[in-house]
Amino acid sequence: MKKLEENKKENKERWLLTYSDMITLLMIFFIVMYTISSVNAEKFAKIANVLSKTFDGSQYAIGQYSGTSVVPGDLGNKGTSGVQNDLKEVEKQVNAFIKENNLQGKITDYINERGLVISLQDTLLFDLGSADVHLNEKDTVIKLGNMLKTLPNQIRVEGFTDNIPIYNNNFHSNWELSVIRATNVVKILVDEVKINPERISAVGYGEYRPIAPNDSDKNRQLNRRVDIVIMNVEYNKWEPKN
Repeated sequence: MKKLEENKKENKERWLLTYSDMITLLMIFFIVMYTISSVNAEKFAKIANVLSKTFDGSQYAIGQYSGTSVVPGDLGNKGTSGVQNDLKEVEKQVNAFIKENNLQGKITDYINERGLVISLQDTLLFDLGSADVHLNEKDTVIKLGNMLKTLPNQIRVEGFTDNIPIYNNNFHSNWELSVIRATNVVKILVDEVKINPERISAVGYGEYRPIAPNDSDKNRQLNRRVDIVIMNVEYNKWEPKN
């Protein structure tokens, strides 16, 4: 009888060993699962990044075209720094052109997250309320376009106005005026400079993207402009495809 009681006592305590083993195995299982999931996530992120760059062309530099390519935007492995250096080089050329032709205040340029922006005041190119580019300033647009011709980046020409309503026989809104002004600049860049029309577009924002409050003649003049934007390659993936 005494031996039987001892066996019963021993059996009651053995479940602790089983429970301890089970907890240990569960802990090992979850550690292994976590390790596997972390590795897979890292590999997946790397693969996704490579595929994204491959399909949108951003793994290639946007700059001087150096050879024949079967992939749009494939310019060799210059890298992101090469992309920025090309835009900065064009910016230097534009700045030199502005200085040589005494166009300070009429043309400004800067680089932001979208790319290189060349901003032309409307008084340089147009009469008030007109979208016809001045004949004597057409050459200015052509010279600027020649600096951009070798870059395969997408180009957006954007028209802006102030908030004073326009009513004449040609335009019934500032939106129409801004779009036609941008379009006429695009026509010069395509017809005269021979920039590929698949790389360029015209956009009109009217009075709705001011860079200064429309509360003075000086500020309204700042808002009346046409911007030529050489887009960073990251924006190529948002462009409509054939």
